[in-house]
Amino acid sequence: MRKLILVSFLLIAAFTKAQTITGKITTSKGEALPFASITVKNSNIGVNADENGIFNLENVKRNKITLIASFTGFISSQKKINLSTTKENIINFSLTEHAELLDQVTVTGTRTDRRSTKNPVIVNVINSETLANVQACNLSEGLKFQTGLRVETDCQTCNYTQLRMNGLAGGYSQILINGRPIFSPLTGLYGLEQIPTNMIDRIEVVRGGGSALYGSSAIGGTVNVITNIPKKDDYSIGYTYQNLKGTSDHIIAGNATVVNEDKNAGISFFINNRAREIYDHNGDNFSELPQLKNNSFGTNLFFLPTENQKIEVNFSKMNEYRYGGEMVKGAPHFALQSEERTHDVYVGNIDYQINFNEDKSSLITYFASQYTGREHYTGIRPDIGTPEDTAHLANPPYGNSETTTFQGGIQFNHKLENFLKGNNVLTIGGEFVQDNVFDVITAYEYEIDQVTKNYGFFFQSDWEINDKWNLLAGIRYDNHHLRSLDINEITKARSYKEITNNVASPRVSLLFKPFENTQIRGTWGTGFRAPQAFDTDLHIAFAGGGISRVLLADNLKRERSNSYTVSFNYDKPTEHYIYGFTVESFHTQLDDAFVLENIAPDANGERFEKRNSDGAVVKGITIETRLNYDGIVQFDAGFTYQSSKYNTAVNNSDDLEAKREFLRTPNTYGYATATYTPNQKFKTALNLVYTGKMEILHLASNPQNITADEYFTSPSFFNLGINSSYKFEVEKLKTNIEVSAGVKSIFDNYQTTFDVGKDRDSNFIYGPANPRTYVIGFKIFK
Repeated sequence: MRKLILVSFLLIAAFTKAQTITGKITTSKGEALPFASITVKNSNIGVNADENGIFNLENVKRNKITLIASFTGFISSQKKINLSTTKENIINFSLTEHAELLDQVTVTGTRTDRRSTKNPVIVNVINSETLANVQACNLSEGLKFQTGLRVETDCQTCNYTQLRMNGLAGGYSQILINGRPIFSPLTGLYGLEQIPTNMIDRIEVVRGGGSALYGSSAIGGTVNVITNIPKKDDYSIGYTYQNLKGTSDHIIAGNATVVNEDKNAGISFFINNRAREIYDHNGDNFSELPQLKNNSFGTNLFFLPTENQKIEVNFSKMNEYRYGGEMVKGAPHFALQSEERTHDVYVGNIDYQINFNEDKSSLITYFASQYTGREHYTGIRPDIGTPEDTAHLANPPYGNSETTTFQGGIQFNHKLENFLKGNNVLTIGGEFVQDNVFDVITAYEYEIDQVTKNYGFFFQSDWEINDKWNLLAGIRYDNHHLRSLDINEITKARSYKEITNNVASPRVSLLFKPFENTQIRGTWGTGFRAPQAFDTDLHIAFAGGGISRVLLADNLKRERSNSYTVSFNYDKPTEHYIYGFTVESFHTQLDDAFVLENIAPDANGERFEKRNSDGAVVKGITIETRLNYDGIVQFDAGFTYQSSKYNTAVNNSDDLEAKREFLRTPNTYGYATATYTPNQKFKTALNLVYTGKMEILHLASNPQNITADEYFTSPSFFNLGINSSYKFEVEKLKTNIEVSAGVKSIFDNYQTTFDVGKDRDSNFIYGPANPRTYVIGFKIFK
């Protein structure tokens, strides 16, 4: 028996051919890693690469092995491979440096390039890979996976969304496109859903008033959407199908990039098409999710005329149709209640930069613009056959909107070396922003004709005192002018109201690094929010069975803010792990904070007036944690505990007691994402969003819903999603095919207590944006 076993092993050894594996180990930027190590997992077989990063591993006698490549300061990488006996085994590795994960370059916090660990202001980044992992179709779905951010749906009929940062509503957040504030108030109503994710390279987020460098409405924070930048020749085309309990949603997305051989010019393109059917959740033949038809396309290009000059041009065109309300065929004014919107949005910017003085100085000039044209209908049909119905059919409430935003500016940066033994980057600049809004619904005697002009000047000193201390100090001065149409409700006389504000907004941030891998930051910043006749508050909605509108008080003035943040950040890189956490506290005091109060209705429905209160305080704490193990397992999570209260109770309804608490603002909320990537082909990603309890105003409509206005406390809920993908390499075509499948809102915590019928309160909406949704996808890419 022993002889038989011995002979068997000899025969196996005789027919097992030792094989050789060759390859190259580089950084993610393609640079060779000299003398990096390569080993076979669970064995003593290994070798070091040469000075060019090339390795030659001999005498490998197993057909299935796992190779591990490692290098000091980089995350190790593993690959499971099946060795071939008929062709050469070439396996290349690209390793990610610790600094790439911990020290990514951002621009939003200081308006200049800055590594995150050296930035006195915390800038969090949501990259395109994260957007894919969480199955985000648009900007709105991606923003919720960031600490301190919450995206909510505010209308049951049209489903417009707004972003809340650190407990402050959408009007307090500045949304930038490539660093430019051209996301107009009208665009803000629906724009978060109109920007597809395949248009986005990354999203940079600055929480709190430290971002007041960008002017009005940057009190809560700043979100900078940076579109795809040409980097290398590339292409992808994909299709995603989503099923929302029988309702279909089809998405086609494509990207292409071309860069010339000299790497001094490149262009990228994107296209996106989405078609979603209308969805009725509670069976009353009135929608909870509107019908959507989106078409988007755009291009980015860069050109380097010389080594020290750069020109960038970005352009995007978005078209969206949405309809919600009674699910009937025909024109929307024949429905008992409905909203219809058709948007055409054009966005573009041109940037020119020249570096000189041995790259110590740079001059940047820019021009950006946005145009939105909108045709819309918002209406409730009176009882059929009545004189009111006849009048409604004769003059249905269709409207038209146009908004145009322009921005032009210049910025000069200069680096002072050996400035009091440190380095100081001085930034000075000026810019002009003009926003024109025209919105009219003749049948409701509703008209907005508004022009805002803002001249801004800013100065900043970014002083790196030494390796441990950095002081960022700056001030922005704004001259803000509003010219708005004012119509006398009795005489119908037309005049224009003009308001001018001159505001200086200083800020100071201090960074201290007491130990390696540790940063302590403190920021004080001021900001302002100018009064406007059109922003997210002026959404025309259905409330209490009628149309509600928002007007401006005669004596309305700008509100001011004082914001304080303190944070502690720690990240520890090892050979296989990177782990860390951040704790941040924030306190924002609002003077003359805007509030909405119910006033007497008119013949067209309910009315609310925007007024100044005597102030409010928003404060809280955020906790973030992160872990990366060899790029195989990655985990990120964030949690916010906060309080948002007015100094004096605010009247939300004549039938209810006044409240100090902000409505629609939970005290606790957070997110978590986890990805498992065991090899280069397979990936599974989990994502979770948590929203705590919050109070919502529920207005009475008819006995079928509620009989009197009430405060409703929504339940807390978890929104869990999962997505798995597998990549196939098609070597002959030099391309890849990826298939994916997933589920959104696994727990299906979608709201169940919607109002029903045409007299519903459409603002009574909370919970996840979608019910349980099944997703499958297919993508071809280089």
